[in-house]
Amino acid sequence: MSLSRRDLLSAGTVAGTGAALGALAPAAALGAPAGVPHAEAPGAPRVRTGFERLAADGYRALAGQRVGVLTNPTGVTSGVRHIVDVMHADDRVDLVAVFGPEHGFRGTAQAGGSEGRYDDPATGLPVHDTYLKSGRALADIFTAAGVDTVVFDIQDVGARFYTYIWTLYDAMEAAALAGLRFVVLDRPNPTGGRQALGPVLHREFATFVGREPIAQAHGMTVTELARLFNGEFLATPVRLDTVPMSGWRRGDLFDTTGLPWVPPSPNMPTPDTALVYAGTCLFEGTNLSEGRGTTRPFELLGAEGIDGAWAEAANAQGLPGVRFREAYFTPTFSKFQGRTIGGVQLHVHDRNAFDPVQTAIALLVTAKATWNGFAWRADHWIDRLTGSTSVRTLIDADAPPAEIAGAWQDDLTTFRTVRKQYLHYH
Repeated sequence: MSLSRRDLLSAGTVAGTGAALGALAPAAALGAPAGVPHAEAPGAPRVRTGFERLAADGYRALAGQRVGVLTNPTGVTSGVRHIVDVMHADDRVDLVAVFGPEHGFRGTAQAGGSEGRYDDPATGLPVHDTYLKSGRALADIFTAAGVDTVVFDIQDVGARFYTYIWTLYDAMEAAALAGLRFVVLDRPNPTGGRQALGPVLHREFATFVGREPIAQAHGMTVTELARLFNGEFLATPVRLDTVPMSGWRRGDLFDTTGLPWVPPSPNMPTPDTALVYAGTCLFEGTNLSEGRGTTRPFELLGAEGIDGAWAEAANAQGLPGVRFREAYFTPTFSKFQGRTIGGVQLHVHDRNAFDPVQTAIALLVTAKATWNGFAWRADHWIDRLTGSTSVRTLIDADAPPAEIAGAWQDDLTTFRTVRKQYLHYH
């Protein structure tokens, strides 16, 4: 990972298309209208997203460009209007196409699905499906859509295995192949992002739930990730511009921003879900339910035959910021559909102290110790989620949580050092 390459890329952005939207540009550079308070001023009502700053500047950065927007239902204004509807109605933007990720542009598809190619009934714009498309195939879609600039605006949740950040990565790579410009509009990391946590992906385990070696809880926003991807991982960097937020700080959780929460995917209903997801999504790699099919996905975990012993063992770990309740529930779909199962519910009482990855490892260890039915998925999906075989093999060897976490510390230290170079917010 080369600092000199990063510096060269940063210099190129400033000298090239980055003058209007440079990743480190202050809010004033985007021409906020007179009388509109800076979001960091005392009493300001909310964080201003990248889109709101772009719009406040009259879309100058998109002038003369045929624009395609890669987004989903989370791409909304603070007034809960979708940015595609807003831009389509504004003659200052030549919006010619929309690109949809997993779950689709309008969000109608479940996990592992998309909406396909169609014309959007609200705007008449062609909507192109990007899910599981990358490289030249995705570049050809961008080219066929007739765009000069691809704009990305999707709410992330801060976990390496949440696929939207790899849609971002694939789209940046494809835009570079097609010779297009790429603009990323920022939104908050709902978990705050003070620190990166958990194991770092080993490249031999790269999939769509992790293309490159970043931490399980990366602690970055999408504009910061875009700059990291461009500076460290993409073989051919894209012409990248980023529009940061104003008023957001690294310690801010989503409910402090004043922004509306739109579920980024069907099983991410609240910011509380996002807070635990970077850890408890690991239960997708087991034969336990991760709570899909309930009103508290990733907060409820369980299986047939589990009783109160698991909650008791988990509470005995003394994990910071969280307690566990013995819980019984009946998923309406996914694992154990229509069957009553036992398990735990996570109750996070100190969000600043809570560590989702540490918590999930302790839950895996105690589930295996208290329930003799515990098993990994036969395809070793857990290795794709954690990024190596280490977590699985250490749990199988009955290692304690501290030893399991110790195995990833060197990789995590290296990632934190690289990550620091690309952070914008403090």
